[in-house]
Amino acid sequence: MKYKNKNKAILLLEDGTVFHGKSIGFSGTKGGEICFNTGMTGYQEVYTDPSYYGQIMVNTNAHIGNYGVHPEESESDSPKIFGVVINAFSDDYSRGQAVDNLNNYLVGHEIPGICDVDTRKIVRHIRNKGAMNAIISSEISDLEELQRELDKVPSMEGLELSSFVSTKEAYEIGTDDGIKLAVLDYGIKSSILKQLVDRGFRCKVFPSDTDFQDTEGWNPQAYFLSNGPGDPAVMTNAINNSKQIIESGKPLFGICLGHQLIALANGIKTFKMHNGHRGLNQPVFNKESGRSEVTSQNHGFSVVTEDVENSDLVVSTHINLNDNTVEGLRMKDKKVFSVQYHPESSPGPHDSRYLFDQFISLIN
Repeated sequence: MKYKNKNKAILLLEDGTVFHGKSIGFSGTKGGEICFNTGMTGYQEVYTDPSYYGQIMVNTNAHIGNYGVHPEESESDSPKIFGVVINAFSDDYSRGQAVDNLNNYLVGHEIPGICDVDTRKIVRHIRNKGAMNAIISSEISDLEELQRELDKVPSMEGLELSSFVSTKEAYEIGTDDGIKLAVLDYGIKSSILKQLVDRGFRCKVFPSDTDFQDTEGWNPQAYFLSNGPGDPAVMTNAINNSKQIIESGKPLFGICLGHQLIALANGIKTFKMHNGHRGLNQPVFNKESGRSEVTSQNHGFSVVTEDVENSDLVVSTHINLNDNTVEGLRMKDKKVFSVQYHPESSPGPHDSRYLFDQFISLIN
């Protein structure tokens, strides 16, 4: 059913490109880095993924909102996106398990959006021009004034964001007799913790700025570095902590941002991608098993391939079959490995969940 709201909204891109549509969600103005996700489903999981903090999300799937929202499908306590761009939006839903419509959900969390725009055209533009900032407004119609607001939005490159989405207090999850795992929370998804707990881990989740000495005080048997938003290269404390964890000899597993931190701790640089990988169908080749996996991904930074190839400390274990970027690393003489993609896959295929079992096998 066609969305009935007649209030207007504007989407202005950093390069001056303008799109006019209808306002959805919260009435206001918000800017961030615009990106797109190619998933055909799972919009609530995407919106609540802390790795999207500071970004405006374009859904490539034409119809969004048609199955409502459900509390069990959130990856954190609230949406972390700064705005949403949709082609055909619906505030009616047919799923009996849903507790509310998507519009009320966005309004309640003060997330502005725009619909009735050509998302295919927007995605083609971003794909060709590269990642850029953008701003959505349902209250400012003057483009020059809106441009001044957009100019205030910081570039994602060089931006530290994990501290905005990390837990503020350490907490435990899992059974008391489980494997003690120290989890560094840079914006962890709840589905990752579920996968770890389901495999018998007793997780203590620490704030992103926790020092190695403090995590060691809990006497963990292994460490985990989570996903999260922002530029990994500026996370000096997290990189130093990663080095100390590696030097401790304890098993270490990193996902997404955690993968990048492990790379940086081994002297491998990261870079801002022209466009990141965000969707549920990214093909990855496992170089060690010889098998391909369909993966769920969300990242705008990657590790430098040449640095990996020239490293005496790590080897590449996985590559992206679309662009040959590095998707996995393993240290040669340590119980340390990482992947760029999301093996918990919520939403997405479950091809890569074996990695959690692989992590357990490293722990004595």
